[in-house]
Amino acid sequence: FPNKGWKVEDGTLKTIPGGDVVDLVTKEEFENFDLHLDWKISPGGNSGVMYHVTENFPRSYETGAEMQILDDSKHKDGGNPKTSSGALYALIAPTNKVLNAVGQWNHVRIQVLNNHVTYWLNEKKVVEYDLGSEKLGKLIADSKFKDMPGFAKQKTGHICLQNHHDEVWFRNIRV
Repeated sequence: FPNKGWKVEDGTLKTIPGGDVVDLVTKEEFENFDLHLDWKISPGGNSGVMYHVTENFPRSYETGAEMQILDDSKHKDGGNPKTSSGALYALIAPTNKVLNAVGQWNHVRIQVLNNHVTYWLNEKKVVEYDLGSEKLGKLIADSKFKDMPGFAKQKTGHICLQNHHDEVWFRNIRV
């Protein structure tokens, strides 16, 4: 960093549409953590926050579970609760969700403690699950991740901000 896919703008990390599609990952690896950040997305935009990402596979999403960031109203994935904003992407739909409008800031908290994962979106708990559980294993086996042998199997890894070709801003990032 810096690279052609990201820039610092008004105290935020911002993706550059048309730039290199490079995810940003922490230098450190984390097992247990409590992540807080704010994000906003452009109309029709798509992004995410992944965790327990390793460098053993070419793409971040091959190992890291993802909290989806999306414009639910204009992106096609917004019509499916399991791929809407706040979801454990493609696996668990958020409940009790309060999502601010496109262009407004949303606050996220992702906590991993002894393999128990909890997502909050705008102060509302929206997803809860256990890494390594039989229930999660079944969800993965029935999903697009079934052929990714490293997906959601790492005990530790990097935290990743996804660049998915769309404008997204991140600020107030604290681990």
